[in-house]
Amino acid sequence: MLDNSALHKKVKSILYSLTGITLSENKDIMIANRLHKLKRDTKYSGDIEELLEAIEDGEYQMEFINSFTTNKTHFFREDFHFTDLINRVLPEFAKSGKDIKMYCSASSTGEEPYSMAMTVLEAQETLGKKINATILATDIDTNVLQYAANGIYRYSKSSKEFPQWIKPQKYFKRRVQKTLANEEILIKVKPELQKMVTFQVMNLNDPTYPYEKNYFDVIFCRNVLIYFSTPDQNKILKKLFNHLKMGGTLYLGHSENPHDLINYVQRIGQNIFIKTKELP
Repeated sequence: MLDNSALHKKVKSILYSLTGITLSENKDIMIANRLHKLKRDTKYSGDIEELLEAIEDGEYQMEFINSFTTNKTHFFREDFHFTDLINRVLPEFAKSGKDIKMYCSASSTGEEPYSMAMTVLEAQETLGKKINATILATDIDTNVLQYAANGIYRYSKSSKEFPQWIKPQKYFKRRVQKTLANEEILIKVKPELQKMVTFQVMNLNDPTYPYEKNYFDVIFCRNVLIYFSTPDQNKILKKLFNHLKMGGTLYLGHSENPHDLINYVQRIGQNIFIKTKELP
């Protein structure tokens, strides 16, 4: 029987093989908690070691992935990227009339792609011109994708996640849900916002991505690379970069960097990069 150290090593190995995600050394408590939750969720009758063996044999792999992916996000996280989108990027497309194709590469529970969609609609209203935008949002976790597609979120009046230039009531229906303890405010994404975003399952660690070369005008890849090793971050960025149009914009998270792309981009703001050259 494996001891905890060997068990956790096995979890890290399976997770890496399925997703490319690298768990750091200080995650033992998190691993133990998520293993027990996985066992409960799958209603597996054997012990955890047997469950891991079953996962290695191809069973419960999606449940395993869903258990060990991290989904911390909120609306307009790092809002300076959305400010750049509305002030610099979107006016060009409003002016030219060209369609804009945007990609959110780690959508989690949907707050980021819906923030992108709200930014487009705000730009349309401000500029007085139609902007034909499509937003593709992918994640490896099927549970969070379903949550995102449903588009229902808890809301606090004291929340500061929406910038001053966004009025949530324009984009969400509000309803109060009474519980025994208190009242909870829920907001649901309105259909006009929902229809702008397509949610799909995708693994950033896949060898290739199912998109055309130079397809996207904007790519958001924020706060997801940190879960991969540096060599794998480089591989992911290069794959994404091949699908970004020349002159397109890549947004990275505040603690992430473009690695080997640095000579092929122009940095114009806080982790905002414009593609200036193709990779060899």
